[in-house]
Amino acid sequence: MKGSSGKPRAGAVRKAAHSKQVGTGGHGRKALEGKGPTPKAEDRSWHVAGKRKAAQERYEAAGGKGKAGQKGRSQRPGAPRGASGASQRSRSGDESEIVTGRNAVVEALRTKVPATTLYLAQRVEMDDRVRESLKMATNRGIPVLEVTRPELDRLAGDGGVHQGLALKVPAYEYAHPIELLDEVLANDETPLFVALDGITDPRNLGAIIRSTAAFGGQGVIVPQRRSVGVTAAAWKTSAGAAARIPVAMASNLTQTLKALKERGVFVLGLDGDGDVSLPGLEFADRPVVVVVGSEGKGLSRLVTETCDAIVSIPIGAATESLNAGIAASVTLYEISRLRAERSA
Repeated sequence: MKGSSGKPRAGAVRKAAHSKQVGTGGHGRKALEGKGPTPKAEDRSWHVAGKRKAAQERYEAAGGKGKAGQKGRSQRPGAPRGASGASQRSRSGDESEIVTGRNAVVEALRTKVPATTLYLAQRVEMDDRVRESLKMATNRGIPVLEVTRPELDRLAGDGGVHQGLALKVPAYEYAHPIELLDEVLANDETPLFVALDGITDPRNLGAIIRSTAAFGGQGVIVPQRRSVGVTAAAWKTSAGAAARIPVAMASNLTQTLKALKERGVFVLGLDGDGDVSLPGLEFADRPVVVVVGSEGKGLSRLVTETCDAIVSIPIGAATESLNAGIAASVTLYEISRLRAERSA
C-alpha cells in the first residue's frame, strides 16, 4: 500500500529473509558411504561361531587335550570361604546329615565317610548290604544303635525311605572348583564336570551326581547361594554316588566358569533354544563343563553370556522340556559315547 505521498508506508513492505545454505565441507560424506563387507561369523565375538573360535584358541593355548595352563592358579574366584589348600574342604555348616537307604549307606561306608553313628531298625531284614554295613561300622569303631522303626522314620524325615538303615554323617565338605580341576589333570584325565545354575531340588542334584559317576564325569559344581546343597535327600537320590563324586562349591558361579575357561575348559550351557545340537557335539573330547539351569527359568543371563556354546537336546514336539536331571544324564551319555568313539 502507498501513503498519501505515494511512497510506501514504513514497515508495510517486508523484506524476504533468504538464508544462504552452507555445505558440510565433505563431513557428511561418511554417512553416505557403506560400512564395508560384513565381518565373518567367527570374527564377531557375540556370534556362536565367534565364541567357538575363541574357545578353540583358549584350548590350543592351554596345551590341548586333557592339559591346562597354570594361568589362574593363584586366583581362585570360586573359592568358598575357608578353603586354603587342595586337601582342605569347606564346610556347609555344623549340622550333621542322616543318610538313609541301604545303597547310600553302604557306599558311604565303603568310601570311609567320617560317620558317627549307624542306625539299624529292630528286626530288620538282613541282606548283603546290611551285613556289609554292620561289618564296616564295627571294624571302624562306629557306634551301631538298634532303634524302633518310628524312631528311624523320625530320623529320616518327611518322605525319607530308610529301608531299615541310616547313617549319621558330618555336614558335607565341599571341594574347591579349581583344585578339583587340578586333581583331574594330575591324573591325566580329560575333565568332565557338571555345574548347576539355580537348581534347588536336592533330588535333581542327587540324580546329576549319580549320572556324573555313571558316565565318567569327575565332579559337580554348585553355587554357594540360591542353589541346592548336598543334603540327605541328595545323598539318597545319588544312591551312594555322592560318596565317590566330589561336589565343589563356587562362591560366584559366573566367575568360576570364567576361571575354568582360562584354564582351557569349554563351557557348554543346556537350553531348549540352543544353537548347537547335542548329537555329534564337536567339543565332546575336550575338557568340558556342562551347565544345567533350573526347570522354570533355565540358565541365568550372566551364565548364558559366559558359555562357549548353548546346546539343545532334540525332543519331540509334544514334550515341552526335560527335567534338569534327565537333561544332564542325556548330555553326559552322549559326551561319554563320543569320547569312546573318537578315542577308538
